[in-house]
Amino acid sequence: MKKLLIICVILAAPALYANETPTDPDVKFHNFAWGTSIKDFTAKMGRPVHTEERDGMQSLVYDNIMVSGYPVFLLAYFSKNGLEGGTYYFHTFSLDELIQCYKTVQKELLDKYGFTKICDGIIRELRPYESSWNLKNGLVYLKVNTRQNEPVTLWYSSPAFTKSLLGS
Repeated sequence: MKKLLIICVILAAPALYANETPTDPDVKFHNFAWGTSIKDFTAKMGRPVHTEERDGMQSLVYDNIMVSGYPVFLLAYFSKNGLEGGTYYFHTFSLDELIQCYKTVQKELLDKYGFTKICDGIIRELRPYESSWNLKNGLVYLKVNTRQNEPVTLWYSSPAFTKSLLGS
């Protein structure tokens, strides 16, 4: 799981500084502010289906959570300082549904966070399938890889967590 997390962040790294909006909207994961304690998170979300602790981070996994009209796996990452990030893995069952899911979620994110510029480092064919917003309040990264039939993945990261993963 840590490898997947790092891969997602590394893939987003080239586009981290691609955009900024004049007034950065508040970035939260599943309506929880950065720093929310595990206790407060589980009090509202209930018991996770799986937990894991690695390298000082605690991960909570939830299944069948609805996001943008789709069921998802939800992973929330906690440090000693509380909530640091989270990922949604969308359940889709066909290529058409996969693409529609990506477009639906991307539109919602564009409406919420504004226009995103895709950096030139991303392979031309994949450009429509990766979007990122590097905001003062956190990083939001959306991707799908239709060639490898991977799920639509939506990553949120606090500024501190992003900095610890990517450095500076």
